[in-house]
Amino acid sequence: MEMAYVTIIAMLALVQYSFFSFKVGQARGKYDVEAPATSGHEIFDRVFRVHQNTLEQLITFLPGIYAFAYFVSPLWATGIGVVFMIGRAIYARAYVADPASRPVGVLITFISAQVLVLGAIVGALLKVF
Repeated sequence: MEMAYVTIIAMLALVQYSFFSFKVGQARGKYDVEAPATSGHEIFDRVFRVHQNTLEQLITFLPGIYAFAYFVSPLWATGIGVVFMIGRAIYARAYVADPASRPVGVLITFISAQVLVLGAIVGALLKVF
């Protein structure tokens, strides 16, 4: 049952990513940036980077949350996953407003994802040895 919580958070992270994708589409229309262009208006560029950076972070987060849940704790993985999503939301809002204000969101996202990955490695090693 606890793995259901992990899956809910992982899927909500994908919903959040899809929302950022939707925001890119909106920004394309609002700032007249036609596909396949990936730059144009400064605000569009920021929205696009939020979406792209989130994809980059999901590569670490998704396997990390499942491996951490398996080898360490599903409940702790769920909590750390919530922190990751909050970090992404903070990052998105800050980056679009002013890219220089993004460090808090970056740190929350990065640290939470790395805790999942490194915790999973330690948990797996403890199972092996």
